[in-house]
Formats: sequence, C-alpha cells, structure tokens
Amino acid sequence: MLQERRRKIIDLIKEKKVIKVNELMEMFNISIETVRRDLESLEKEGYLNRVYGGAVLRTSYGTEPDFYKREVEHLNEKKAIAQAALEFIQNGDTLFLDVGTTILELAKCIKENRSVTVLTNSLKVSMLLSESPGITVIMLGGVVRPNEFSTSGFLAEENLQRFNADKAFIGVGGITPDGWITDFNINEANLRRQMIANAQNVIALADSSKFGVKAMNKICKCEDINILITDTSASQKDIEFFEKTGLKVIQCKSE
Repeated sequence: MLQERRRKIIDLIKEKKVIKVNELMEMFNISIETVRRDLESLEKEGYLNRVYGGAVLRTSYGTEPDFYKREVEHLNEKKAIAQAALEFIQNGDTLFLDVGTTILELAKCIKENRSVTVLTNSLKVSMLLSESPGITVIMLGGVVRPNEFSTSGFLAEENLQRFNADKAFIGVGGITPDGWITDFNINEANLRRQMIANAQNVIALADSSKFGVKAMNKICKCEDINILITDTSASQKDIEFFEKTGLKVIQCKSE
C-alpha cells in the first residue's frame, strides 16, 4: 500500500510537475503527516524537491546517487528487467556490458545460463563472470572510479575502439522528457556512446524511476537504440512517446 501510493505520487508529479499537499491528502485520503513523510522519502530518493505547500519535480541532477543505495532500490524491477534481457542473448554472442546496478543483475543471469564473450568496464561484472568457465571476460582498462567499481577515461576508450559486439546492454542515468538517454559521469558517457556505435544491436535497461530524469551528459536519442526494457510502472504516456520514436519497448512485471 505504501509503495503503491508513493509510486502513484511519482507518476503524478512527473505528469503535473507541481503537486500540492492538500491535493494528495484528498486523493489518497491520508493525513498531512503521512503526506509529509511520503514527500520527504521521495525527496531523499531524488524524485522531487519539497516546497511550501507541496513539491516540484526534480528533473536535473548534478551528482549520481550512491552505488550501494542504487543497488537495493527498485531491486525486484531490476531483476525482472535483467531476466527479460537474458532472452536476447544467445550462446556465442559477444556482448558489451557497461556499469550500473541493473547491468549487474543481468550479469548474474548470464553467469549460470550462457556461454558468451563479455567486454565490460565494470569491476563487479568482470569479477562475477570470471567465476564461470563458459564465459570469456575482457576487462577494459582505465582509471578506476572510487566507490563505483568501474573504469573509464582515454585508456578504456582506446581499448574499446578495437572491438565490435553483437549486442550492447547499457544502463542509463536518466531518460529526459524529450527522449535523450543521459548519464551523470562524462567519462562513462563517452564509453557508452562508443559501445552503442560499435554494437549491431543496442538494448537499454532502465526501471521507470529513470524516466523524466535529466542527468548532465547526453548519450544518444531514444531512436539510436533498438530496445528499451523497463517495468510495468512506467506511464502509458511515456511508453507511447518512446514507441513513436521507433523504439521497441518491453515492460516486465516484477514479483
């Protein structure tokens, strides 16, 4: 009940940009204290900014949320997205896997179910998949990002230039209302662009909390990727917008 209500508040503020406390009290038949707790929680998660009498949509971010916090947020949705993404991977494929918590969930699925070659700049992904004898892991060298368990910079970009892949699976920092895939870190954004350019097919993995989020670095437009896999909490308005660009959208129901 609590999570469902907060998800509806997120959808509402994405649509209206501004929302009033009184409006939420009436809509959900809850007290002012409950509304305030909901808005405080959603502000901490980065969805909105509280203002006098209500809240406004937060659409621009300068910093990325902590990795460990992201790892446990929307976990059921990420697992469902990862399981759906696995269906696009065949034995013998060469894959680009970038960094991020949803990509890490995909790597967990790949580990026990596929024999593939994986090129990645994620330390966590490379360590996980290196335990599987059926998987060849190529780790892209570069400068390690503290607390993000990834490599980036010109060394990683030079490494990546040498390779092509059947499929690139990319995580995203956010998807803007006008259809840009965005990221918080400029160096990782550069790598993602190169993965997209060097792959035959590009599949983006993003739970619906990423919709409406504008991170600093533009990676590509939605029409530059082939498939977006997300959860069923995404609004129909968002899905219709993506599909109009020619993007195939797959929605996954989580447990």
